[in-house]
Amino acid sequence: MSDTEHLLPYAQRNDFKVGRATELSGKDRRFYRFLEIIPGVASWTTLIGVLLMSNYAPFAAAYFIIGFAIYWVLKTAFLSYHLRYNWKRLRHHMKIDWVQMIDRFEYGHLYQMVILPFYEEPEEVVDATLQSLADCRYDKKSIIVVLAAEERAGAHAQKVATAMQEKWGSAFGKFLITTHPQDVPGEMAGKGSNATYAAEQARRLVLDPHGIRYNHTLVSIFDIDTVLYPDYFNCLVWHFMTAEFPLKTSFQPVPIFNNNIWEAPAVARVVAMSSTFWEMVQQERPERMATFSSHSVSFQALYEIGYWQSNMVSEDSRIFWNLLIANDGDYRTVPLSYPVSMDANAAPTLWGTIKNVYKQHRRWTYGVENFCYIIFHFTKNKKIPLQKRLLIGFQQAEGYWSLVTNPIMLFILGWAPIFLGTQEFHQTVLSYNLPIMVRDLLILAMFGLVISSVISLTMLPPRPKEKSRLKYVVLAVQWILVPATMIVFSAIPGLDSQTRLMLGKYMGFWVTPKTRKNT
Repeated sequence: MSDTEHLLPYAQRNDFKVGRATELSGKDRRFYRFLEIIPGVASWTTLIGVLLMSNYAPFAAAYFIIGFAIYWVLKTAFLSYHLRYNWKRLRHHMKIDWVQMIDRFEYGHLYQMVILPFYEEPEEVVDATLQSLADCRYDKKSIIVVLAAEERAGAHAQKVATAMQEKWGSAFGKFLITTHPQDVPGEMAGKGSNATYAAEQARRLVLDPHGIRYNHTLVSIFDIDTVLYPDYFNCLVWHFMTAEFPLKTSFQPVPIFNNNIWEAPAVARVVAMSSTFWEMVQQERPERMATFSSHSVSFQALYEIGYWQSNMVSEDSRIFWNLLIANDGDYRTVPLSYPVSMDANAAPTLWGTIKNVYKQHRRWTYGVENFCYIIFHFTKNKKIPLQKRLLIGFQQAEGYWSLVTNPIMLFILGWAPIFLGTQEFHQTVLSYNLPIMVRDLLILAMFGLVISSVISLTMLPPRPKEKSRLKYVVLAVQWILVPATMIVFSAIPGLDSQTRLMLGKYMGFWVTPKTRKNT
């Protein structure tokens, strides 16, 4: 069999795993470059347009801003409803006896392959993840652990990998260490290239020699700081066994960034829990879901498209779009509404935390590169139903546009007509009432933060003994930072990412530093 013969027909195309316009030629390159420019132009045009309208047409700008504030109130209510509903579903799933739930199935043939890419993370971070795997209520002999090191991480990574194999190697059915070579032509150093190398090594060294079937193997790729809850694999098996098309489905847990939540500064806590809440909202809208961060999928599906892309930044969501396009639209993500715990992005200093959170969210919002990929292939693959292509295209375009423009328009440009408007506008009742109306509408929208505050307190890990009970008050009040964090850690890094893509200043993969407080 050739290197590509096993791939699905569409996945055999030379442009299937394109990462940026420079990898194409001719008309395709020009079209892809045009798609890379669109998001940045749309966001900048909107923001500059509001400023110009505030100066030259202040009445129109004022009515637009009031209408937009009303829209934001309604959107906040809509999202708060979904958040509360998923919170209830999550709590329910945490109480279910999943072992009993899957007893009615024959699932002994299923293997759980866990791929753990890591770089320079300290030993205690890797150890905590493997400890959580060992504590899972699942047959450990059916778990294949692939600890995926990077050659460019040097001796430290090898030392950590060796120590982990000595400690945990006998705890699981198989324990494989892989080392992804550095400076491979055509690859971008990052999680995607490492995971792809690890998966192929696992196929050659574990699955094939032991006769383990690809369609009987569920692959879970976890960030190295991921701590599993005891019933994760049982919950995954139940959803896999009850899925209508399990081999054409990805499975998405809820990432709760709370491993180090008691030690992280307020800004890191708010941003981390906001990310969790967004994923919870998405779990109630599975038709809009792609995979994010830690997720699970059958090895068969991965093998049929050649695993993750190794030439771009947002590999965790791109794998879903690869699978959807290669399967002619017949692919989906199923929400598990079951959590995995991860680290909030916290550095030793507050300024270091702010810089790291910004860089992390700039990397996440660089997922706008997926918009270009999706639209490009939607014009090529006509087997995907037109209605589905139009709906997904609109959802992606609106999502990346609103991510950047909405917070800035609400909290900064909402008062632009007051400062930039004409003298005639300043003499009107509308000019006097505009800031009052916008303020009152935003206060009304802020009631959604009360729901967020209450839910966040229920998702905290046990309070360390050295932390005062008054800390709960701080954790509740910290949500007043949301307007600022939406601008600084959502809108601005998003605009940064879109501008870089628009100008062809492509980003590389930035590894989020992981630290743990010594105990």
